[in-house]
Amino acid sequence: MQRANQKRRGPRRYEDLPDCDPTTTAAWFAGQLPDDWFTEPVDVLVDRDEIIVTGTLAMPEQIPEGPDAAETAASSRISSWRESTRSHRMKVADVAQARWQRHVTWAARCGESEIRFTSAAVPVMTRLLFEDRQVLDTLIDAGVARSRSEAMAWCVNQVGQNRGEWIDKLRDAMTEVERIRNEG
Repeated sequence: MQRANQKRRGPRRYEDLPDCDPTTTAAWFAGQLPDDWFTEPVDVLVDRDEIIVTGTLAMPEQIPEGPDAAETAASSRISSWRESTRSHRMKVADVAQARWQRHVTWAARCGESEIRFTSAAVPVMTRLLFEDRQVLDTLIDAGVARSRSEAMAWCVNQVGQNRGEWIDKLRDAMTEVERIRNEG
């Protein structure tokens, strides 16, 4: 009887996670956050492990002239906002994490600067054939990465940067398939 009451251990399955679509999640965060924090609605990105909530802060009005003055002012505004809102953000994140079973990462944008706080680095397992492992080992030998894990992350980053348009089209197609599936 005791076994039946124990929680399932091991890797969690994606299909067991609560539904967490970006629009509904963004609306939930809008209801939780003070209206004076951001100049526009928050952007929300969602995957199987993490929710990233990004808000846009007002740019300081009086910035001295100088080559990096605007960037410094924006970064300083983000840092100040991060410290002054920490307690409230953590309370909201705790509720969201319990609700959607995903890590919540906060980010702020101000002018041209955007900073993420405490983003989740999630391990991913894969099986690679000899030739694929050689690619990773070459990146290590060349000093691009310190480990196969870091080399794999570098490869994924490169694909994301260089195939952004293709990935965006694939995501749009997947969204359309999901919309059609929900209609039926």
